[in-house]
Parts: sequence; C-alpha cells; structure tokens
Amino acid sequence: MTNIAVCHSRKGGVGKSFLAYELAYLLDAVLVDLEHDGGGVTAKWGYRPQDHPRSRLLDALEASATAPRPLRGFKKPDLIPGHPDLYDHQPDANTMADALTKWASEWGKPWIVVDTHPGASPAAHGALAVANIVLAPTALRTAELDATAELVNEAADYPLVIVPNFVPTTPPAAEIQRLRTIIADTPVQVAPPIPTALHVGTRKKRIAITAEAPPAKSLQKVAAALTDLSTFVKEYVNG
Repeated sequence: MTNIAVCHSRKGGVGKSFLAYELAYLLDAVLVDLEHDGGGVTAKWGYRPQDHPRSRLLDALEASATAPRPLRGFKKPDLIPGHPDLYDHQPDANTMADALTKWASEWGKPWIVVDTHPGASPAAHGALAVANIVLAPTALRTAELDATAELVNEAADYPLVIVPNFVPTTPPAAEIQRLRTIIADTPVQVAPPIPTALHVGTRKKRIAITAEAPPAKSLQKVAAALTDLSTFVKEYVNG
C-alpha cells in the first residue's frame, strides 16, 4: 500500500516546498509538484520546465493512460515536475484524486509526497482528498498563524498536522500559545518543530540536506529535525 503525504499551506514562503523535498527523499517517495511557477521543488531539483514544451503530469492526466515516469537523480527524490501550463489547465479535484490513487499502485513506492501550490486550488483539493497526512508548515509569526488559523478552520476534518518551521532557539511564547489556541478542540496535531538556519535559504546544492553524511555543521540540527519529522509522519500514518 502506498501512503500519500501532502504538503499544503494557504500562504507562500512558509517552507512548504523545502519540507516536501526533504521528506520525499527520506521516505523514498515520488515527489509530485503541483506548482506552476518558479522557486518550488522542480527548480530545486534542477529541472527547467521552459526547456520542455510539454508537461508530463498534464499529459498523463489528459490521456488517462499510464502513470508519468518520475525523473531520477543522485541523492534527490524521484520527481514528477511542475510546469507553467498547470496554471491554465488545472485538473479538477476528482481527476487529480483518481490519478494519484492510480499512479500510486503503478509506481509501487511506499510513499507519494505532493507539493501543492500555495492557497486553495482544484488540484490541491484533489490531493487533500486522498491524503493520509496533510503537513501544513507555519512560522511562529502573526501573518503565518493567521493563515494557519484559516486552514484549521476549513480543514480540521482532514488528517491535518501543523509543522512549526523556522523556529528560533528561543521560540516566542505568545505565538506558541496562539498555536495551541488555534488547534484547541480539534483533532489537528503538531509535529516536531524545524529550527531556523540561515544556510537553508542560501544553500545552492540540489541534493537533499538529509542525503549528506554529515550535513554542513550549520544544517545538522535542521537535518536531525527533518529526520524526526519523517519518523513522526510514518508513525502518524501507521499508528
């Protein structure tokens, strides 16, 4: 059986694609990119959609044929790349949900990780419908917590898990309390936090941080936290 983890947020800039990339590597997953602009996991992987006039994801959706063939790379997750054409040719929710379920059986991998575009969209709703876990990263800041509160209000019936991201050494007490308030009286859980590290945002390597043995000293705490998160994800789904 293949499990589906969806990285989703109503706000950009919260580290959603970063978590998706690393988790896909740690879980030996196929990473499906539903973003249609630059800066996501497709660019991180090193794939240039502008050099490819056709989207392998859209081709597979439109043909209802076999699953698209994932790209494979050294110390990187297998990838179904995003493409700008996704902006104008969004699959509806049912089509996306059915495709992910079908492709899961064809790929034969233990996991699929889906990186959605920020905000609500038909493709994202399709992925959410078949998710075994929905990971919603948030920074402990006002605007990000506002977006998280909206997501919890709308999607608490999904297998939703909040992932505190970019957490400083001394987390802000008021924002921690606000997060507790946001999830109070809901089944939503909070995953182990991911600490802040300046090097995450300036790193040029395409391989996963967690693929390095050992990672750069400035990233070792982040790598350990990502490994803890992957353990949490497996225990959440299988427990």
